[in-house]
Amino acid sequence: MKTKIYQFILASVLGAMVIVFSGCTDLSETIYDTIAAEKYEFSEKDAASLFAPVYSSLRDVYWQWNGYCDIMEESSDLYCTPYRIGIGWGDLYVSMHKHEFHSQIGHFWTAWNYSYVGINSCNKLLADEAVKASESSSAQLRGYRAIYYYILFDLFRNIPLDTTYDHPAGWLPNQAAPQQTWDFIIQELNDIKGKCGSEVNMGFINDYTVNMVLAKMYLNHNAWFNEFSDNSYYGKAIDEINEIIGSGKFALAPSYSDNFREDISTSPEVIFGLPFAKNYAGGNYYANKWIHTAGRAVWNFNGWATGGSTVLPQFLDTYDEDDGRYEACWTLGQQYDVSGSPIMVDGEPLIYTKSIHSIDNPGCYPFEGGRLIKYEILSGDYGSSYDDVPFFRLADAYMIKAECLLRLGGYKGETEQDAADLVTAVRSRAFKNNPEKAIRTVAQLKGGSVYQYGHLENQGKMGEEDVWITTTEGGDDVELGGLLDDLAWEFVAEHHRRQDLIRFHIQGTNENVYNGKSWFCKNALADPSDIHNNIYPIPKDFMDGNINLVQNPGYGE
Repeated sequence: MKTKIYQFILASVLGAMVIVFSGCTDLSETIYDTIAAEKYEFSEKDAASLFAPVYSSLRDVYWQWNGYCDIMEESSDLYCTPYRIGIGWGDLYVSMHKHEFHSQIGHFWTAWNYSYVGINSCNKLLADEAVKASESSSAQLRGYRAIYYYILFDLFRNIPLDTTYDHPAGWLPNQAAPQQTWDFIIQELNDIKGKCGSEVNMGFINDYTVNMVLAKMYLNHNAWFNEFSDNSYYGKAIDEINEIIGSGKFALAPSYSDNFREDISTSPEVIFGLPFAKNYAGGNYYANKWIHTAGRAVWNFNGWATGGSTVLPQFLDTYDEDDGRYEACWTLGQQYDVSGSPIMVDGEPLIYTKSIHSIDNPGCYPFEGGRLIKYEILSGDYGSSYDDVPFFRLADAYMIKAECLLRLGGYKGETEQDAADLVTAVRSRAFKNNPEKAIRTVAQLKGGSVYQYGHLENQGKMGEEDVWITTTEGGDDVELGGLLDDLAWEFVAEHHRRQDLIRFHIQGTNENVYNGKSWFCKNALADPSDIHNNIYPIPKDFMDGNINLVQNPGYGE
């Protein structure tokens, strides 16, 4: 099924274009290139190789090593990848966790590089007259390009905006003003609305994908520009979401885990999904990154695994005991193999502990920390490698609308209670054994967070006296803190959390939670006016290769 989906995507796009491509370039050499002087007609095989980077680059952005999903989560209050005593890990992940960002962290290189590879691929195809003549093909390419720019804008803000392919020799791009890039993305998306089709196929941008990107742009506008005087963007986000809901094409999947299977093409909830498939597109490395090597026996998968990442205990403490998403996402305690026997390591039982020591002083011991099992782990050498990605799903649309209704106090006849009802609908499948707990009230959503923020690490060594370093900051002062909690429980490990933490603020201050709260070994910024960490430094490799680029404020060269 997965193979057929991938082949269908490629064949459908090529069939729709029915074009002859001209020009060639080696996209692996540089993201800024020129059309070769030699022109010749391309075969269908050549055409396929040219179009493939449009799709594959988004997979690379998302799940190349240190990809977009890790960027959004590793710097958040949900999980981290500490130095593992006797194993390794740590290094750049420690910097991500502590918010000690610099231009040589690999996460930033991955996002910048592969996004521009994708943009360059789109620009190349859109330069062809036959492509431009095909409304549906052109809309697909422009939609993908808009998504790449949406990701870059969110992460770096001050980015080159290039929409052409044929450049003079020696050309290097300049950065556009953030407002110019914002305006371009919005205009592009509005121009292709209604031109991408209503069919939902993995990897294809449909009309509702366009709605979702627009809704995300509007939802985050005020936080991105640090300007909160105009709330009209929240209403615009609701308008986009209402088009999705009003279509009747989507429904919440019966089970939360239906959205994280190897094949999610049949989930009624997925609005836009990235297809991964054996022999065509592997990449989801979470089973490898999270599971202890001996813990592979739980699923009888034999791919590599070294047990790097761990969930933060402060986040685990926020879950309701009846929330089914806890067990759907995390495994703790004694681990058992497929036959039911307890797994042993050098005579010791493999028990994942809830408690963890520190990010790097001394770090975490091999068994410490709960492990992520949200994405389906398969036997053999599969692990989670071929699991599809639910880039946008209906639960996200519901939560966007709920947040905007709460921020506006209602919109076009819908009220804050409608917001609470949407959140309750999302929660309902997680509390099937206790449906009363699924109900969220307006007061709960607008109240504080139950997350107990504060620095929390144990610098003592295993077997020796504990050395706790702690601060107490709590979460009662987080605006819409109840909603922020619900966003974490629903979307952990889905490229959401960093964006959410930047959007939610601490009451009585202008600080967002991302900068203004401490968790585990990450400390709040001392200066409430310091927001430079809202965006990341431009990767050094690209700064060195383009004298026109200016580093983002607050970061060295």
